Amino acid sequence: MRPDDTATVPGVRSLIPNRVLVEIAARSDRGKKRTNNEDTYLVYRTGRFVERISSNIPESELASQFEDGGYLMAVADGMGGMRAGEVASREALLTGFRLVLRAPKWLLNLDDPATRNTEIEAFFERVHGYLAGMHAELLQQMKSDPSKAGMGTTYTAAYSVGYDVFIVHIGDSRAYLFHDGHLRRLTRDHTLAQRLADQGAIAQEEVEQHPQRHILTRVVGGSGGWFRAEIHHTRLEPGDAILVCTDGLTGTVSDEEIATILARHGKSEEACDALLAASLERGAPDNVTMVVARYREAG
Repeated sequence: MRPDDTATVPGVRSLIPNRVLVEIAARSDRGKKRTNNEDTYLVYRTGRFVERISSNIPESELASQFEDGGYLMAVADGMGGMRAGEVASREALLTGFRLVLRAPKWLLNLDDPATRNTEIEAFFERVHGYLAGMHAELLQQMKSDPSKAGMGTTYTAAYSVGYDVFIVHIGDSRAYLFHDGHLRRLTRDHTLAQRLADQGAIAQEEVEQHPQRHILTRVVGGSGGWFRAEIHHTRLEPGDAILVCTDGLTGTVSDEEIATILARHGKSEEACDALLAASLERGAPDNVTMVVARYREAG
């Protein structure tokens, strides 16, 4: 395997608002059968801080540093001919990140009960705007380059501020919450098989093995049709973990196995290594990408 076939983010431990310690790790691998990796991921810490340089006010009255922050964890699984899938996932994440950087307001603190609900609603609207921009960018690239026709990508992201986490989702990549030894899926696949189950045409238990389970009904880019992302808000507890991953993982490792691995490995790096190893042991016919974030009380 070439050195660049596997991308790794080591575990990161940082302090963010509400005395929450977050430990994050990520892995991305092309798998056993693909010649290139069309998955793209990113993990970023966002924040603002004020640091005192000098003052004659005692530190007991005015602390030397104030800080707010959050974490963005996103995965994208590209689709399209030639290397267009790789381009789609990469450009979607790049465009979304640039739009966030240009945004005049970031969600960095939800501690004020008087403004909390308003801040959340405004954040939802901004996210829909970012996604519209990502969609438009891919459509523009397809228009200017016929070799990229039909390229598209899934997009699943988790953004956390303290113990509040927001899930943004389009396609069949997934986000999970691991709480008290149990794994709960936070996203619903946007596939033709899942649509059939929603309509009652097939049983939910048939979706995972249905021949149309990989036919996407919503993507960023693609045919250019209208789409609306799912955005969910969940409150975490100390000891919880968030997993964001592409279907290269969930197509080879069951939810029950994922839960067992997360329970067995308390460190995010160890959990990512074990999840990737499990997928590779099962042949990993697709690219495999995951981000694991664990949340604990600090101190």
